[in-house]
Amino acid sequence: MQIALVEPYCTGSHAAWATEYAAHSRHQVELFTLAGRNWKWRMHGGAVTLATRFLAAGKSPDLILATDMLDLTTFLALTRPLSDRCRSAIYFHENQLTYPWSPGDPDPGEQRDLHYAFINYVSALAADAVLFNSRYHMDSFLGELPAFLKRFPDAVDVSTVELIAAKSRVLPLGLDLRKLEPARPAEPAGNDVPLLLWNHRWEYDKAPDAFFEALYRLADEGVEFRVAVLGESFGRVPPVFKQARERLGARVVEWGYQKSFAEYAKWLWRADILPVTSRQEFFGASVVQALYCGCQALLPDRLAYPEHVPQGASEAVLYRDDESLVDRLRNLLLGNGQGRGVLDGHVARYDWERLAPVYDDFFSGLVGSGEGCVPEVSFG
Repeated sequence: MQIALVEPYCTGSHAAWATEYAAHSRHQVELFTLAGRNWKWRMHGGAVTLATRFLAAGKSPDLILATDMLDLTTFLALTRPLSDRCRSAIYFHENQLTYPWSPGDPDPGEQRDLHYAFINYVSALAADAVLFNSRYHMDSFLGELPAFLKRFPDAVDVSTVELIAAKSRVLPLGLDLRKLEPARPAEPAGNDVPLLLWNHRWEYDKAPDAFFEALYRLADEGVEFRVAVLGESFGRVPPVFKQARERLGARVVEWGYQKSFAEYAKWLWRADILPVTSRQEFFGASVVQALYCGCQALLPDRLAYPEHVPQGASEAVLYRDDESLVDRLRNLLLGNGQGRGVLDGHVARYDWERLAPVYDDFFSGLVGSGEGCVPEVSFG
């Protein structure tokens, strides 16, 4: 089967997902991509540029697989000579309806942010199948759509939400977790002083203020720990990172984006505890990577995190908003909590070796089914 994978924002987890699926799929997957920058312009103009490239390739695939950064309606309209009889699916890594906007972005105040969510909406409406990386993501998007549509003045068809829901499925994010294996130590990490880990983007939606405030309080109490702050930073880095490096001083053993995946993986295997404070997470690739490497996690009991925790482990791993992260983290640092490796086997199911056949079977079923029919996803 021939699949055209169209990704206008090909960087980070988007790029990894696209290239890794193409490498692991039994189907023939051809990538049509643009560099991952200027995300707003990618959502407006990426469809035009990629439609030109698609037509120039001169092939009519069995399936067009787009991501949420593509205006699928424009792409399909411009590629009709080749795409008219193609089935299409859109994969939502994130969405612009429920993703929190940066406090410094002027668009929400001017209500210019609505159009990006509208692109997601009409793209989902146009696709034959709508795929989300977690159930939380699917439920939150579908749940917010009716109120979003009612913000427009008239001629709003809220019943279209039911049409989108009927063809929506959860297809977890595939990850190349086996790529972490070469860095696995011969013996499990046995740090004399517990090593805490931050391995997320340096952005406000990951709530770094709450993370570092918990560390400040424990440091003031004299609780022993070290911390490795990894992850990618972009143009506007929250000022708390500079403050934290100065305030935590010698407790910081590593700081900043790692030059290679191998170095990044080594720190994941070395770390003991992963305290997470994010206010937004549709899947959580960096968290899953750390869990696979045996980190003991403290995860908020909300967003997509509960989906990574099997029954029986929730009390040890998840904390509620009305609980104190500081108290839970203190217990772990003082040796009063559960040890490493609680969830590594559970999250191994997200490796491409397990998930690529799930993707392939679903897409084969979608192409082989009649118009308006969307197969279920078989994943357990």
